[in-house]
Amino acid sequence: MSDPLTIRDMCVEYGVTARTLRFYEAKELLFPIRDGQRRLFTKRDQARLKLIIKGKRFGFSLEEIRQLLDLYDMGDQQQTQLVKTYELAKERLKQLESQHYELGETIKELKEQLVLGKELMVQAKLSYEPAE
Repeated sequence: MSDPLTIRDMCVEYGVTARTLRFYEAKELLFPIRDGQRRLFTKRDQARLKLIIKGKRFGFSLEEIRQLLDLYDMGDQQQTQLVKTYELAKERLKQLESQHYELGETIKELKEQLVLGKELMVQAKLSYEPAE
């Protein structure tokens, strides 16, 4: 087994802050070994952090991430964890696709309003200088 990483090593390796790591520890998402004042992060902590980062990027809440991580230890070779992760991911994809559609519609409407606004300024002979 390789040596555990210090908090500084974890920050460099995973692009997070020490504050973030302490927060995840306080939320019982990570369980570093304590060596006096030092925190030492095992391979398991490192794997959990990778999953936390990915989960956050996909928009999962920390509570959802915690629930998924806790399913790892159920003793069923992660089958429950896999099924639950798949279900949550499908739901999150639906949400993102809906937001994507809504954003596309909003962009389209805003572009139409800009065209109308420009036409009105031209008709009113207003000078227009684009912002930089």
